[in-house]
Formats: sequence, structure tokens, C-alpha cells
Amino acid sequence: MTVQVREGIYWVGVIDWSLREFHGYLTDKGTTYNSYLVLDEKVVLFDTVKSEYFPIFVENIKEIIDPREIDLIVINHVEMDHSGALPKLMEIVKPEKIICSPKGKEHLIKHFHREDWPYEVVKSGDQLSIGKRTIKFLETRMLHWPDSMFSLLVEDRVLVSQDAFGQHYATSGRFDDEVDEAELMRQAKKYYANILLPYSGLVSKLIEDVEKVGLEFDLIVPDHGVIWRKDPNKIIESYKKWSAQEKEEKVVIVYDTMWHSTELLAQGISKGLEDEGVNYLLMNLRFNHRSEVITEILEAKAILVGSSTINNYILPTVSDFLAYLKGLKPKGLKGAAFGSYGWSGEAVKVIEKELEAMGVNLISEGLKVNFVPSEEEMKRAREFGRRIGKAVKS
Repeated sequence: MTVQVREGIYWVGVIDWSLREFHGYLTDKGTTYNSYLVLDEKVVLFDTVKSEYFPIFVENIKEIIDPREIDLIVINHVEMDHSGALPKLMEIVKPEKIICSPKGKEHLIKHFHREDWPYEVVKSGDQLSIGKRTIKFLETRMLHWPDSMFSLLVEDRVLVSQDAFGQHYATSGRFDDEVDEAELMRQAKKYYANILLPYSGLVSKLIEDVEKVGLEFDLIVPDHGVIWRKDPNKIIESYKKWSAQEKEEKVVIVYDTMWHSTELLAQGISKGLEDEGVNYLLMNLRFNHRSEVITEILEAKAILVGSSTINNYILPTVSDFLAYLKGLKPKGLKGAAFGSYGWSGEAVKVIEKELEAMGVNLISEGLKVNFVPSEEEMKRAREFGRRIGKAVKS
């Protein structure tokens, strides 16, 4: 089913209710692949959808017009969930132009091996008249691919923002004022933490550039999730905060455990944090997906990572989590390691080495305990938590 965004502008995308994983990210609420159709003297389609959803996509377009009437296709982002349906669409539509960034053209050719398509390359500041409307383009390189760009429908004040400001959020509501606000912001935060976090410096610069250039819009239409029409400034301000990696007095304790000894230490540490009045979360990797943990880490001042020692190393879940975290390049985090062991006890040192490699500031010597912690060792865990708490508050 299509939805009118503004007069002459339609959402013709598809809802993927079943998606549960995206590049290692748990998409617990599915997603949408958004595409927008603009009717003017020239009929313009912004982005396509994942290839397997092509039949639904075409039927949506047919609700508005005959697809063969499309004059221009704008590809803001070449990743396959937005361009996958393009080859099949090109069999039906014979557009005058496929409009993309310089890298966009390069990536489209490398994905689909079609140099004969009618590419039209645009750069930041370029404008295109399609009748009563003007499209203004802004390259957003590495947000989050080199080809990415924004398209502004100037007269309508509608910003087509590709993956930026999106959410993996399948819902029958197409607009921010049609869904639960708390859930929407949770999904937006999760999306930022797991996809855009490594590019935070570029996000900050982009927002500055948008304000400096004076792009005026009051509707943000991203390529995933719902459209921001009630309060687009809310997501802009959130991106400012997240890209600055502003921290709260919060500690995320993330761990896995073999026979509950490491878990006991985590619980003891949490009591020490309580003593200092510091908020915390206990997140066992057996029951908390790494992408959920990352979402909580986004605004936390410190991360404590715990693991039992196994085969002179750390548990596989902890190794997986640390590799995932390292790729997201968090900034300004404090941290420490803890864990139990039977005879060799390498886990704490392994964790510390990994945390240091990703720029985490170690604020305490690691805590490790042989087998099951004694009453005295549980006191040490609580004191460890107090030290962490004091460091977080300082």
C-alpha cells in the first residue's frame, strides 16, 4: 500500500516484517525499504528496494502511475537493500537518467556491471529542475558508504536522507506521529549505535554543513523506518548528541560465564556501583545480543567486560562482542576487565589488551578470581565496583 507524503510525493517502499539480522545487528522489529515517487513534469523515483521485494515494489508504483512513466531514478545509496531491485526495474522502466554521486556511478557499475545505463553524475550543490520542483544534492560520503548523498526537494522542504536518520523498524505507521515515540527513539538510537557510530566525526561535520549551507526542510524521509514530520528536529538533536558521543553516568557490565563465578563477580561489582550511586546494566551475552549491548554503550561512560578463562583465552561470546565493538570505534570510553579462572587465568589480560587496542581508558587493574569467589573475594568485587563508580563520577 502506498502513502502520500506530500502532494505529489508518495512512499512506494515495502515493509520487511521478518528481517531479524543485518550485518551482525539484531533487527528485532524488522525493517522497511523506503522508496519515494515524485510526480512533476518529470516523474522521479528515489531509491529502490531489496531485490526479492521487487514484485511488491512494482505493484506499489502501479497504484500511482504506470512504471514506464518514470523519467528519472535517483540512487542516493547503492547498498543492495536500496538498489537491489534496480536491474529488474530497468527492464520495465527506460529512464532518461540514473542520477547518482560520482562514487555512486562507480559502485553501481561494480555491483551490476552495466556501463550502458544512462548515468548522470551530480555533486554537492548541484541542482536539477523537474518542473515546479527543484532537487538539490549534497554528497554525504562515508555516511555510511562512499557513494551516499542526500536529495532535497527544495520547494516541498523534504529531505531524502538515505540511511541517515533511519531505523530498522517495521510498522504499519509511516510517520513519527503514528508510532510509539519511545520505541521509535530506541530503534533510532540502536540504528545509530550499530551503523553510524564509526562515522560520528563525519556526522557532526555533516550537520554543521547542513546548517551552514542553509538547507531548509521540515520533513525527513529516510530509506529505513518511519518519516519524521512531527518533529524532525528531535532526530537532528539526537544525532548531534550521539555523534559528539556525550556520556551519562552509566556503566555497562557485559560478560559471559561458565559456572556462574564470573556472574557472581558481576553482581558484586554492581553492588559497589550502587554504593556510589552510579547507574548500571548487567548484560549477559548469552541473553543479550551484541547490538543491544552496543546501544546501551553509546551513552555510557564506562564498560566492564568479564569472562571466564577457557583454553587460555576468553569465551567465544566475549571474543565476538569485543571484535564487534572494536569495529564500531567508540570514543571516550572508560573500562576494566574481570573474570574467574580454573588454572591459567588469561581472560582478564586478553580483555584488557583488546580494550586498550580500541582506545578504551583502563581505570582499574583487572579483577580475577580462582574458581568460585569466596566471601572475601566478593568484598573485593564490591570494592572494585566502588572504584569504578568513583572514576565514572570524577
